[in-house]
Amino acid sequence: MNRRVCVAGVGMVPFSTPSKGKTYEEMGEAAIRAALADSKVDYAKVAQAYAGFAYGDSTSGQKALYRVGLTGIPVINVNNNCSTGSSALWLARQAVASGTAECVLAFGFEQMQRGALKPMWDDRPSVLERFDGVVSAVCDMDDNVPMAARYFGAAGLEYMSKYGAKAETFGAIAVKARKHAAGNPYAVFRDPLTLEEVMGSPHIFGPLTRFQCCPPTCGAAAAVVCSEEFARANGLPADVVIRAQALTTDTPDSFEGDLAKLVGTGMAKEAARRVYEESGVAPTDIPVVELHDCFTVNELLTYEVLGLTPEGTAEKFVADGDNTYGGQVVTNPSGGLLSKGHPLGATGLAQCAELVWQLRDQAGPRQVENATLALQHNVGLGGAAVVTLYEKVG
Repeated sequence: MNRRVCVAGVGMVPFSTPSKGKTYEEMGEAAIRAALADSKVDYAKVAQAYAGFAYGDSTSGQKALYRVGLTGIPVINVNNNCSTGSSALWLARQAVASGTAECVLAFGFEQMQRGALKPMWDDRPSVLERFDGVVSAVCDMDDNVPMAARYFGAAGLEYMSKYGAKAETFGAIAVKARKHAAGNPYAVFRDPLTLEEVMGSPHIFGPLTRFQCCPPTCGAAAAVVCSEEFARANGLPADVVIRAQALTTDTPDSFEGDLAKLVGTGMAKEAARRVYEESGVAPTDIPVVELHDCFTVNELLTYEVLGLTPEGTAEKFVADGDNTYGGQVVTNPSGGLLSKGHPLGATGLAQCAELVWQLRDQAGPRQVENATLALQHNVGLGGAAVVTLYEKVG
């Protein structure tokens, strides 16, 4: 597993609201073609494909990929909730790093319905049944509040109680997200918001208001990964590599009453630890991060989880502007899930695309200067956390 893995090409389609979205197969095809064109690889040389989606029938991946071509390669469908796209990328990287394949495609898409996330099946046990039990033990379970908002809103209340953080601190993250998204043509919501507008939007749960919750969106993204040897032999870009990557799941302490750990901070912290240990890179060395801001609460929690700021100091980190341009690290230059959108299967690969563009100096008005390292964090309840470190090489 010590072969250098290059991200030779990336592509995505502009994200959209469900009312304006295309079908999953159309979006998936467009993203795949964009990634193939970006890498300049002959599709016939792609040996495997990993397709990510959370909402769709089995073999939806084949349905999208077949529009590009029928080459008979293995197609593996991946579903890991909100970390689906990064899980597909993790599998693709493993295939190349192990020597099983030289060139692999990872892609993800989602054709989402309007409204908050909800279970698709009511005739079997919920995968989040154990999570519900932890939340209900510490706060009221209002069935009118969307499930994910209850979890993250409760975690926000816990953080406020523990460290004295103000509700407005979470709101400031939403303001920052919109400011960053203004420079991203792929983002759904690009109009600026004031803190007053964020805090004045309808209250959802805990510190969360509507503008602090990511919208349901449709979209697709893709990446071509290959060995350095394959890239050199075929004239593909080899300047961006995956330096380290880790995928983790829950451990017993996720269910012992700590609501931050319930929503994934424990497994994400462990994934980050493994990445830093494997790479020898310190969090303070990283100038740009795409992290999983499904809610403003999760972005604030993740600053500390990734080691960007010490435990209990995230409020000061926000107040000092250390999470944006001119500060310590630019978080979510794309606008993040809050503004770019969150089509579950595409999210992790859209984060990958943004960071590859950043490292190539192709991000336009949202470019982070002199970025040679970039970190990605993607988490899904249920659960799975993926942390990936990218590096620009000579």
